[in-house]
Amino acid sequence: MALVKKGSRGITVDGARYRWTVRRKMTYDQGQGWVPFTFAVEHAEGTGSVLVVRLPCEHPRSWMGGRSMAVRPVLVSLAVRTALTRGWMPLRPGSAFRLELAERELPGDTVWFTADC
Repeated sequence: MALVKKGSRGITVDGARYRWTVRRKMTYDQGQGWVPFTFAVEHAEGTGSVLVVRLPCEHPRSWMGGRSMAVRPVLVSLAVRTALTRGWMPLRPGSAFRLELAERELPGDTVWFTADC
């Protein structure tokens, strides 16, 4: 599974190039607040497994108006480093590697906001 290049952003983490993206349209389950906010990362070569990161919040456009955050490069680089230490091999083909970040693992400067319903 490869990420769509349109709308993805590049990032370099510890000398390796990656691309990351946030789904533009939330799913129905995300809108209801049943499924956490996620984003995906892959190696720039796009030949290996994709990293899917689950965050401890709702999608910013959720209809429930719960707490959310913006996905910033500092969060993406933290997720990549964490996934690598937990066994993600971005150049090896295979199924998606799932990483769930707890609130205590987020960067200290994370800005939380509540969506307006």
